[in-house]
Amino acid sequence: MLVFAQISDVHVGQDRGDGGARAAERTRRVMAYLNGLPGQLDAILVTGDLADHGTEEEYREAAALLTSPRPVLTCPGNHDERTAYRRHFLGENTSGADATAPVNRAHHLPGATFLMCDSSVPGRHDGLLDDVTLAWLDRELADSPPDVPAFVAFHHPPLPLHIPYVDEIRQFQAERLEKVLDQYDHVVSLLCGHAHTAATTTFAGLPLLAAPGVVSTLTLPSECGDEDGPINFGLPPMVAFHVLDETNRVTTHFRAVPTDAG
Repeated sequence: MLVFAQISDVHVGQDRGDGGARAAERTRRVMAYLNGLPGQLDAILVTGDLADHGTEEEYREAAALLTSPRPVLTCPGNHDERTAYRRHFLGENTSGADATAPVNRAHHLPGATFLMCDSSVPGRHDGLLDDVTLAWLDRELADSPPDVPAFVAFHHPPLPLHIPYVDEIRQFQAERLEKVLDQYDHVVSLLCGHAHTAATTTFAGLPLLAAPGVVSTLTLPSECGDEDGPINFGLPPMVAFHVLDETNRVTTHFRAVPTDAG
């Protein structure tokens, strides 16, 4: 059995008149909760928007906050900046085209393969898995052991989640992703962020699990009136726990992180 946590959209540096203190406190609280768990936890995934403005200072703080004795696997979101992300989270001091290329990483943990894809498009808030990323994903899936379950993660959901605010900036041209996934039977689940809400659906015949947001929660149209915006900053940060069992079935549990965590 494999147990891992997924968080998303920490937006370190988001300033709501507090100099970014709120986002940092919520991220610190979530990581303290996860790091303090007494039972099995094999990895922590962070599916994008680690920083809010993509600055060096934000990435320094985010890298210090998102630490754990467990492996921490990340991918960029639309608020991330690839060059600074590479420097602070991957230890890469590249320049030119290498620094701005999509940030795709494969992680082979005992019991599962995690393919962290870059769905960000520099300068835009909507998402796309470009040709470079799709070719990388195809190669990694082809080269990974077919008897080892694979998780494919990215920031932008590849289909509408029925929240207009985020559906307008989802991952587009997702049929290209579907063609890649259709070739491989060992992909067991897709994981994303961006939606700032816990959501489950299916894509390409696979479970698609959207992690709740740490910095805020997006609400459904039925939850907010005309005078209210869709972003709720009062709800607590949440965590998704994914359990992969011996039959390769994935079960997901969602937990709110209490204010006294850590």
